[in-house]
Amino acid sequence: MKPFIYTITLLVFSTPYLHAQARKYSYAETKMGSPFNLVIVSSDSIKANQLAKQCFQLVDSLNHIFSNYDSSSELSKINASAGLLPFKMSPAMLDLVQKSEQAFVQSKAAYDISIGPLSSLWRNARKSKYFPSPNQVLATKKLVGLDQVKINKRLGTIFLPTTGMQLDFGGIAKGYIAQWVIDYLAKNGIDEALADAGGDIVMSGAPLNSKGWVIGVNIPETTDDLLNKKLQISNCSVATSGDVYQYFEKEGVKYSHIINPITGYGVTNLRNVTIIAKTGARADWLATACSILPIKEAKALALSNHAALLISTLQNGKLHFESTENFKNYWQTAGINQGKK
Repeated sequence: MKPFIYTITLLVFSTPYLHAQARKYSYAETKMGSPFNLVIVSSDSIKANQLAKQCFQLVDSLNHIFSNYDSSSELSKINASAGLLPFKMSPAMLDLVQKSEQAFVQSKAAYDISIGPLSSLWRNARKSKYFPSPNQVLATKKLVGLDQVKINKRLGTIFLPTTGMQLDFGGIAKGYIAQWVIDYLAKNGIDEALADAGGDIVMSGAPLNSKGWVIGVNIPETTDDLLNKKLQISNCSVATSGDVYQYFEKEGVKYSHIINPITGYGVTNLRNVTIIAKTGARADWLATACSILPIKEAKALALSNHAALLISTLQNGKLHFESTENFKNYWQTAGINQGKK
């Protein structure tokens, strides 16, 4: 699961076409531990600047709800109440918890926001360079399982029944927040915009009469090299998950920062997963789940959510691809040559 974070970044390319009146205004601030890039298309620079400021304030307010790095956040308070009492959730928290619960069921527990104890275990392991023992992993894994968590939708409460249980929204919050930003802009008359929350990208209409926003996708196990084809999309979200930025290597095996909640260990398949979905939250959690599930199940999960999936791997220096059939519709030009694993 992505721990609030640094997935393989999708790069947004500007198009050279200039509208007679409207233009792109670009803004960037560090939010949630990574760059948050915002592009607003408007003919009014003052309005664009004001809305950008409001959007970043919105990001801060939502992060204060979902961050597990902020000791005063709502999430931190929920985790602190584990084993004690039910916690009354804010409307935004209840909404994201419900979305996460649906993701847990649909992914057959591959995506699980109760993975917090395992996230903490492996985060500390990467820092200390100490590989946890099997007993440590097993004991920690007993604290994981969203089916143990009591969610009362009528009362808007959540209860973590065992002391030490922790929620972690690292695999869904950034996409969810980016979607909030795009929706907020739409309510304020901006129907051509893009929000990039550290690689989780949500966009509205195609900018400046173009066919779509042009997005580059990284080659597996690289930070700057891109596939030779780019995506051209609008009114949807893109999320990519991979292991370039955070992993634990032991005896020549790379354990990704994306943890399989069922095994308790980081995945070792070393694949890049790119998801195109209708909303930011859905693209975000699907990218995580599809990094864990077998390829056949990942494809079925993506399609059941009306999403498109690309899995790319680097094997012996050669690129290999697996994808759902609908992914080819999003390439800027003809689809890439897709090999088999």
